[in-house]
Parts: sequence; structure tokens; C-alpha cells
Amino acid sequence: MITVRQATVDDVALIAPLFNEYRVYYKQASDVEAARIFLQDRLLRNESIVFLALNAGEAVGFTQLYPIFSSVSLKKAWLLNDLFVHESERGKGAGRELLKAAKELGQETESKFLMLQTQIENEGAQKLYNSNGWKPLSDIFFQLDLY
Repeated sequence: MITVRQATVDDVALIAPLFNEYRVYYKQASDVEAARIFLQDRLLRNESIVFLALNAGEAVGFTQLYPIFSSVSLKKAWLLNDLFVHESERGKGAGRELLKAAKELGQETESKFLMLQTQIENEGAQKLYNSNGWKPLSDIFFQLDLY
């Protein structure tokens, strides 16, 4: 069963290997230690919110959101910058649950919207976003309106 919870700095060791895999997917050099430091810095400085997906206590995915603002609406918004589910766990609901946690964060913080960008060839991710209420703004940008 997939569970999702907000991560703390104490979870960095669980998330760092997944974050490293995510970066490698985007053609970055593998560096788990740099991934760990980056995540630790974001969480210690309260610069992002990370949700961790677990299956039977094992870390299987994460999403990281950064606060942004809508000047026109005078409201907060969130950039869903990173979402990754381990390849062996895809299709089991972790991505959907991570998106649900992100949406709840947006609603709890009375945000105007969530937005994200993905690669045009990442059809699996685009299908996940579309099936969870996100609407494409272009081939790679999606937005989930909250109000």
C-alpha cells in the first residue's frame, strides 16, 4: 500500500537515491552525495516542500515543490519542479498519491494554482498529469487550477 507524507530533513537519506535517479533520467551525472546536500539545503532553509511516497516502508517516489507567487491574483502558487517514482513502482499509484498531496498543499495554503513542466517525449508523465486533472498549457507545461 502506498502512503505519502511530507518529508523532513531526517528523510534526506531516503530521498537522495531517488533524487539522484531522477537527475540521471534528465541526463545529469550520477552524484548521490550532491543530491543529498541539495535536498538537505532546500529543507533546512524551508525553500521547498518534499513529499515522500512509501510502499511497505520503502521509499519509492517523491515530489518537490517550490513556492512562487501570482502578482495578478495576489496569491501564492506552487511550482511542482520534481516528481519521480522508481521504475519498478510505476503504475501502482505512487504518482497519483504524490499529485494528490501536492494538490492538498496548494489548497491548504490557499494558492491560486500549481504548475509544472515536463519533457514533450515523457508521455507517461503527461498521461498521469492529464488523468489527475492537470490541463496542458502547451506541449510541456501543465497547470492545475485550485480556485
